[in-house]
Amino acid sequence: MKVVVIQGPNLNMLGVREQTIYGPMKLEQIHAQMKEFAESNGLEIEFFQSNLEGEIVDRIQECMGEADGIIINPAAYTHTSIAIRDAISAVALPTIEVHISNIARREEFRKQNMIAAVCSSSVVGFGPFGYHLAMTGMGQIFNEINAMKEAQKMQQDAAQAAQA
Repeated sequence: MKVVVIQGPNLNMLGVREQTIYGPMKLEQIHAQMKEFAESNGLEIEFFQSNLEGEIVDRIQECMGEADGIIINPAAYTHTSIAIRDAISAVALPTIEVHISNIARREEFRKQNMIAAVCSSSVVGFGPFGYHLAMTGMGQIFNEINAMKEAQKMQQDAAQAAQA
């Protein structure tokens, strides 16, 4: 199963910007850890980062039919982007929102979250470890989807056997 990780504006500056909030870890290091986790759990993973809202919307839309789930840190667009929210809703894929800092404990404007309501879940305030938690969560979602598909198949097989 494939996970697409979408990173929003300024996340390419991790390790450089506001280390007291976001820590010293660079985005490439976070992605390397996620890739290692994905490989050890039989998942395919792809990374995308953009500072542009439209490019993020395009990448979310491209996930339909290509990916099984999305992990997204919309960064500042969390608080402003109805377009990203609508794109997540439209593709109807399991989506986990990640924020390195605890946005509820920061500036007042960061407390408005346009994205969370259309996501499967959110991981907030665990620093870069939040991405690991999101990967674990996505694996669990995939396990539940596969279990549901298997149960449906067994029911169909039993119904067909009863008709025969």
